[in-house]
Amino acid sequence: MIKKILVIHGPNLNLLGEREPGVYGNMTIDTLNDNIIERAKEQGMQCEIFQSNHEGAIIDKLHAARTSFDGVILNAGAYTHYSYAIRDAIAAIKIPVIEVHISNVFARDAFRANSVISEVCRGTICGFGAISYYLAVQALAEL
Repeated sequence: MIKKILVIHGPNLNLLGEREPGVYGNMTIDTLNDNIIERAKEQGMQCEIFQSNHEGAIIDKLHAARTSFDGVILNAGAYTHYSYAIRDAIAAIKIPVIEVHISNVFARDAFRANSVISEVCRGTICGFGAISYYLAVQALAEL
């Protein structure tokens, strides 16, 4: 059976390539998404990608994923640091969720080092730019 994975990009990730390129790089979200889909195909997996700047939409997508996907890669953006609602949604579903960040959140503002979602995620990958997503794809392929 082919694994199906879902990638969720949170707030402001639609502005990749424009927003703080010194932190997030010059790659656009469209290019990143194409690369993620290609990596998933190389692993024999199907991949759907979703982006929202709205907390409720991310929660709804996580809830829906529990019956249609084998795993989720989530970059919750700033919601990482304070969204107990997203944390609870992750805890409520029984599929693995991998937390991903493009930047090294531990080398930035002090508040970014705190993640309220990490403890309910299968793992966290950060600081490798777009490669963080590719590593998460590899991890889901091997789970």
